[in-house]
Amino acid sequence: MNEMLFIKASPRAASAIRAIATGAIIAGALDAMFALVAYVFVLHTFSIIGVLQYIASGLLGPAAFSGGLLTAALGVAIHFFLAFTFATLYYVASRRIKGLRSHACTFGIVYGAGIWLFMDLVVLPLTGTPKSAFNAALFSSFLADHALFVGLPIALAIQRYG
Repeated sequence: MNEMLFIKASPRAASAIRAIATGAIIAGALDAMFALVAYVFVLHTFSIIGVLQYIASGLLGPAAFSGGLLTAALGVAIHFFLAFTFATLYYVASRRIKGLRSHACTFGIVYGAGIWLFMDLVVLPLTGTPKSAFNAALFSSFLADHALFVGLPIALAIQRYG
C-alpha cells in the first residue's frame, strides 16, 4: 500500500521528453537572460519584473504592468510555455526531416531566426503588448539572440537526446 504510482514511459518517449525539456529549459533560460540584460542593464527601459510583465501583457494588455509579482510569474510561465512549444515543434519535425538532426547547428540557427521573425512580425502585433517604433539594432540583436540562444540549443538538445 505504500507503493507510489509512476507512469513508465517507453525509451523512445523518455528520450523525446528529455530532448524537448532540455532544449526548452536551456533556450528559455538563455533567452530570458538575454532579454533581462538588454532591457534592464543596457537599455534601462524595464525592471526585471517589468520585462516579465511585458511578456504577460501579450495576454493581459497594459493591466499586466500593475499586476505585481503575479503577472511577472505569468510572464515566466508564458515564456517557458513558448520555449516548450518551439522545442516540441522542432522535435516533431526532426522525426520527419532527418537533416534537422544531422545538421543541427545550421538548422538550429535558421530555426531560431525564424522563431524571432514569426514572433516579432506576426504574433506580437496581434497581442496586447505595448507597441514601439522599429529599432534596427534591437531587432538585429534579438534576431541573433533567437538564432544562437533559442534555435541552436533546441536543435542541439534534439540531436543529442532525441
